[in-house]
Amino acid sequence: MITAHCSLDLLGSVAALCVCDLSPAQCDVNCCCDPDCSSVDFSVFSACSVPVVTGDSQFCSQKAVIYSLNFTANPPQRVFKLVEQISPSIFCIHITNYKPALSFINPEVPDENNFDTLMKTSDGFTLNAESDISFTTKLDIPTTAKYKYGVPLQTSDSFLRFPSSLTSSLCTDNNPAAFLVNQAVRCTRKINLEQCEEIEALSMAFYSSPEILRAPDSRTKVPITVQSVLIQSLNKTLTRREDTDVLQPALVNAGHFHLCMNVVLEVKYSLTYTDRGEVTKADLSFLLGTVSSVVVPLQQKFEIHFLQENTKPVPLSGNPGYVVGLPLAAGFQPHKTGALPCRLVAQKVKNLLWGQGFPDYVAPFGNSQAQDVLDWVPIHFITQSFNRKHSVLQDSCQLPGALVIEVKWTKYGSLLNPQAKIVNVTANLISSSFPEASSGNERTILISTAVTFVDVSAPAEAGFRAPPAINARLPFNFFFPFV
Repeated sequence: MITAHCSLDLLGSVAALCVCDLSPAQCDVNCCCDPDCSSVDFSVFSACSVPVVTGDSQFCSQKAVIYSLNFTANPPQRVFKLVEQISPSIFCIHITNYKPALSFINPEVPDENNFDTLMKTSDGFTLNAESDISFTTKLDIPTTAKYKYGVPLQTSDSFLRFPSSLTSSLCTDNNPAAFLVNQAVRCTRKINLEQCEEIEALSMAFYSSPEILRAPDSRTKVPITVQSVLIQSLNKTLTRREDTDVLQPALVNAGHFHLCMNVVLEVKYSLTYTDRGEVTKADLSFLLGTVSSVVVPLQQKFEIHFLQENTKPVPLSGNPGYVVGLPLAAGFQPHKTGALPCRLVAQKVKNLLWGQGFPDYVAPFGNSQAQDVLDWVPIHFITQSFNRKHSVLQDSCQLPGALVIEVKWTKYGSLLNPQAKIVNVTANLISSSFPEASSGNERTILISTAVTFVDVSAPAEAGFRAPPAINARLPFNFFFPFV
């Protein structure tokens, strides 16, 4: 930091920046950077209206001038410090060799006096066949663009519309379908039954007519193929159509009632993509129904799922991050080994069912402290064995087949805000007998785990405090002169 008590001319271009200098050749009040101000003017100043003047904030390092007033001097003097400021932004200019590029240049407006001069300095205007040919050639260059997660799917005219409810339960048709984002939504649509034939969102063509671009800004289009059409009657029975022709809503008069047939109730997209981020196939399934004035407003359901090419579809627990409540995806690679002894197989299956570090206690409440050991609920372990018909044979093996965990809980506390409390936990390991497999033979054993929660709450009874006992003593002459 440099402290200076010199003239402003030594500071160069930074001192020339004075945003409070509004009056030419005249001192502005409290403007410490005004070069027109003298010591006599400083004596009536109260403070500096602009205490810091900085240079261009686009630079990583810039000069700044800090102004202040020294009222102890006679007459008062202006004090300024030249400092070097470092920009906190990671996107800044370290050095430049062309300073006019940091600001916009006011273009020279052509008029009758400078038009000829501007024409000589510019290249003029060219409209020839070469420009058209070069432009067409650029369009033919293959693009390397690909869809990324969350990017809207493009169609030949705009994007693939996926109706959903945004701010309310009503359907919004302008919501785009995002790449690799599996969705299943329900929304409500207010319709005028007499105009159902004119509403596009009720027609199959509204969802099957768009063509999806194979990649962003690509010329290759992927048509949407209708795979199945189900018809739902008024009594909720379903009928599958043999053909997949596009049907239009039709208004039918049934006595005093109006019915609209072939109305889209459910739409299911199934899109196939490659690992290069390209859409190769688009399938569509419909559920059509008949709508009467009784079911207006209409509720529709829309689903979209993405399947990778040359892979088997598996249930996902999120895309890409895990979703709360869905299971953890796990697996193992099977190893081919010889025949194992029964005891070793039983131990391996038992370890698989119990897992690593099966607990001995369960916290009664969600916020139970670990040091309150006596409040924790112990887990009761039970082992059951079931013998089958072939168990009389000597070559039988007792293997665990299921682990059933039962959690009993009750409602604890006041009636207005009851809390869930665990009171009992039982872990039951169920085993069955199997004939031992000979060497070289394989046997598949199904194992399962189950957890059940049982509410053992007693019927709630409202409790009241005992009525207060009145213990009052009257003076001995309270009833005088009657007694």
